Amino acid sequence: MTQPTPYSGRPLTPAPGAAAPELRLVRLRRHARHLGWSVLVLVAVAGAVGYFTGNLPAPFEDWMLWAAAGLVVLLLVVLPYVAWLSHTYTITTRRVVEQSGFVSRARREVSHARGYTISEKRGPLQRLWGAGTLALANGVDAPLRMIDIPAVRLVHETLADQVEISQILAHRDGATASAGERS
Repeated sequence: MTQPTPYSGRPLTPAPGAAAPELRLVRLRRHARHLGWSVLVLVAVAGAVGYFTGNLPAPFEDWMLWAAAGLVVLLLVVLPYVAWLSHTYTITTRRVVEQSGFVSRARREVSHARGYTISEKRGPLQRLWGAGTLALANGVDAPLRMIDIPAVRLVHETLADQVEISQILAHRDGATASAGERS
């Protein structure tokens, strides 16, 4: 059950007093360009192993080469990828959630209804890739920093819209609740 809106393209709002379902809008990670060095290391290690297998000097054996290559790939390719994969930002219709950690998870949330300021910072390389860093500060807690996220302008607009919609719905629902108490 939703209220009709005169504007096309605008999201439908729930009826007054009805609970709005929480929907996931987007899940983000840091820009993947940080994994570029890992890709170069992986290609270089694969080329070196292919070239040196069977061509090593006398005191070295092939298993040593493969063990060293495996260690390099583990440290410089797999661990950065797992670290990148384990840090996410999720934007829903009610809040922004930051989750990090692979073994033990840490989680932070900022509610849209409570309101916050959004500051955007973009360096030269970030502008080149369309990425940037957003800081969400509500004035009470430490700011939630969304570091080097892709499509930062679109995310900024989405967050501003969600804050506005959440505050409008909270104000509307608060007004209808107080009007119901008076009658």
